[in-house]
Amino acid sequence: MSTMIRFGTDGWRARRDGAFTEDNVVRVADAAGRLWAQQRPGDIVYVGFDARPGAEAYARLVARVIAGHGLVAKLSDRFTPTPALSWTIANDARACGGIMVTGSHHPNDYLGIKFRVADGGAGSTEFVTEVEDAIDPDPSDARGPIDVVDFTTPYLDRLVSLVDGDTIARANLHVVYDPMFGAARGHLPAVLGALGVIVDEIHGEDDAGMEDMRPEPIEPWVDDCEQEVLDTGACCGLISDGDADRLGAVDEHGRFVSAHKLFALVLGHLVQNRGMSGRVVLGISSSLLTRRVARALGCRYVIKPVGFKYIYEEMLKGGVLLGGEETGGFGIPEHFPERDGLLMILLLCELMAMTGKTLGQLVQELEEAFGTTSYARRDIRLSYEDIEVLRTMLPGINPQNIAGRTPERVSHMDGLRLEFADESWLLLRPSGTEPIVRVYAEAPTVEMRDQYLDAGTDIARLHLPGL
Repeated sequence: MSTMIRFGTDGWRARRDGAFTEDNVVRVADAAGRLWAQQRPGDIVYVGFDARPGAEAYARLVARVIAGHGLVAKLSDRFTPTPALSWTIANDARACGGIMVTGSHHPNDYLGIKFRVADGGAGSTEFVTEVEDAIDPDPSDARGPIDVVDFTTPYLDRLVSLVDGDTIARANLHVVYDPMFGAARGHLPAVLGALGVIVDEIHGEDDAGMEDMRPEPIEPWVDDCEQEVLDTGACCGLISDGDADRLGAVDEHGRFVSAHKLFALVLGHLVQNRGMSGRVVLGISSSLLTRRVARALGCRYVIKPVGFKYIYEEMLKGGVLLGGEETGGFGIPEHFPERDGLLMILLLCELMAMTGKTLGQLVQELEEAFGTTSYARRDIRLSYEDIEVLRTMLPGINPQNIAGRTPERVSHMDGLRLEFADESWLLLRPSGTEPIVRVYAEAPTVEMRDQYLDAGTDIARLHLPGL
């Protein structure tokens, strides 16, 4: 009996010792190849892979399946960041799409598949549904020839051209870079070096620690980067996830800087220092800080459900300057309508170079101007049955009292979001792929935030009176 394959907010993933098998990979590649061949016969499909064990072999298999549908399959000659794949597709008029074999920010024993469409983006919800519906338990056994090409170098060259290299070089920046054993290792240090930045790279080669690290640029996985910054006296630590479409950072004091603050800094830099303008697209779980900064800069913002594909769909409407999600994935549609963690890292370096300020100083100024809040997420694991019960009930849940406070606004856009008079808020969102409810909260104090999280946990477990 064939495994049921369903795509989440960012592709399909599974354990390498579980459902991520050759048979299932062939089924997914066959479905995408069949659709692309029907829509754009004979066009090019680019295939990339990250640095995980087995990723290259699976990518080669994907490319051969794609070629079996009469498409031109171009396979990367080395592990490569997902943004390199996106940029390459977006800049090749003959490309109808691409496939990235990557575990992304998930534990090292996972692999997955991400799709990219002709503009380099992840595609609409409708496209993903089309691929899901086209997955056949008995896929074609046709295989075709593939071209092995270097599309990483042109992308990296393009990155260098997108920032003010002279200003960065004059700043004599010294940074720690942590690729988390991922696909940008070696690549970003080369770019930063070309811009005159001194780089200490950690986790840039396979070793025993690779198996234990989750390549997600958040605490506690950034602890080594925090310590390295303190040990070397670097001005900051810069971090990429496993396929480099997300970023994280550490200031000169070894303190983790949240993705919300990084987004606010990049947005301010684009508007104030680069003279850019446009709408801002934020996920529903984004911080109050990002909304306050957007308002102050005169940028209208739009709120979308969790998942960059929804931000992508908004980007297609035009007029968007920057889109981002709370997990550290930011994209500038003028570049291509997807996330690019490496470009965002370069923009942070450019910001520090232009202002002559450290990352810590920039964050301090940001908080002084827009206030501080306490933000956190809690993941509640439930049975699949309880998840479905909650998913069914959430649209009808409108609590009148949360931690002694009355919500002023209620949204069921993506789960249940409650907002209070002081802009503090609580969000519950069942995962689309795992038996998990994600509970988010943001408030002026840690105590209030935790009260919201506790109340959200009770709702998730259906423990509140009247539920």
